[in-house]
Amino acid sequence: MVTVRCVLTIAINNGWDVHQLDVNNAFLYGNLNEEVYMTLPDGYNPSHINKVCKLKKSLYGLKQALRMWNEKLVDVLLDLGFEQSKCNHSMFVKTSKSVFILLLVYVDDIVITGNCSIEISKIKALLKSKFLIKDLGILKYFLGIEVLKTDGLCLSQRKYCLDLLAEFGLTGCKPVNSPIEPNHILTHLCEKDNTPLPDVSVYQKLVGKLIYLSHTRPDIVYSVQYLSQYMHNPTNAHFKIALRLLRYLKGSPGKGILLNKGDSLDLKAFADSDWGKCVNSRKSITGFCVFLGNSLVSWKSKKQSTIFRSSAEAEYRAMCAATCEIIWLIKILKELKIDIKLPVSLFCDKTSAISITANPVFHDRTKHFEIDLCFLREKISKGFIKTVGISSEDQTADGFTKGLHIQAHDKVCEKLGLFNCFAY
Repeated sequence: MVTVRCVLTIAINNGWDVHQLDVNNAFLYGNLNEEVYMTLPDGYNPSHINKVCKLKKSLYGLKQALRMWNEKLVDVLLDLGFEQSKCNHSMFVKTSKSVFILLLVYVDDIVITGNCSIEISKIKALLKSKFLIKDLGILKYFLGIEVLKTDGLCLSQRKYCLDLLAEFGLTGCKPVNSPIEPNHILTHLCEKDNTPLPDVSVYQKLVGKLIYLSHTRPDIVYSVQYLSQYMHNPTNAHFKIALRLLRYLKGSPGKGILLNKGDSLDLKAFADSDWGKCVNSRKSITGFCVFLGNSLVSWKSKKQSTIFRSSAEAEYRAMCAATCEIIWLIKILKELKIDIKLPVSLFCDKTSAISITANPVFHDRTKHFEIDLCFLREKISKGFIKTVGISSEDQTADGFTKGLHIQAHDKVCEKLGLFNCFAY
């Protein structure tokens, strides 16, 4: 999804049309709705009991079928002059003189965009000569995500969200204004209803669907991250928090990410952490978000794998995680022929963490740091990253590390660029 959001952001900034194709791969592996049987070829002598037939294509249903299909599609695209991305193998780029074409593949669904409509039509015709394809026109619905044109492009999962509410019988519920209570940890400790759920699969199914919904709803990422920690042994208390999250979604099921058209495509990132958030393991929470221009393209909320002795160390770890994401995004953007202005600004609201990155003399406080955490200093010294201090009130990544009050949550949603096309 990160690559898709980057590509769509670039497309909307350049005014390109985004097209969608659906490839029917049934002709390679038979009818997908029926069992496939291999018949003996003409000339085969049944008396040769010690000989076997060599199958030159993979039958549908076998483990090798999807790999064979992907290899076939990749070979065709390479023959058409595309280059496969090294950072994301589902992305293909074709450049010749002033023509620039981007192509994204997900199994047999294809999104194609570029600066030349004539070349796009030629590629469609060439693909049609190789496969049975269906031209779905301008991109509107892809993998359950609605793509709506407003001032830019709005990515929403409204239908998916409404179906989820209907599945759990909450279509007519009373909505709430925040996805999770700010003191949910204390609530969990004092909760009397701590009995295990009789059917764990219901909770696991709900959280799994919420994880997919978080592809266009960064405002629920922290809540989903918290709920997913208890997939193996959830209690009624956890299930109540999950149902509360559904009540939050009921208030604005059509909300999604707005990819704006801007004057620049510079990267900037916000990193934050919540020290010792987990009351059981005392591990902290990492949260970061990355913007391409004014558009949000990447975000993350995750429990840290190491216990840290201070909030500065936890914040430092979050900055390192954001730096790794920035490095990967810059590699993708270079393949998309986008030059990123360096250094990339990394915003942090912890003064002590910024001091550690800039001053390598703090040996007593940093000598126990792991080796992988020290590479942030190297990136700063080489001019790749620039740390910038901001106030906690202006920290956009604050919503990825903790539950917020309603006013603070609404402010973070506004900064993330969340937009509800269906509210007007």
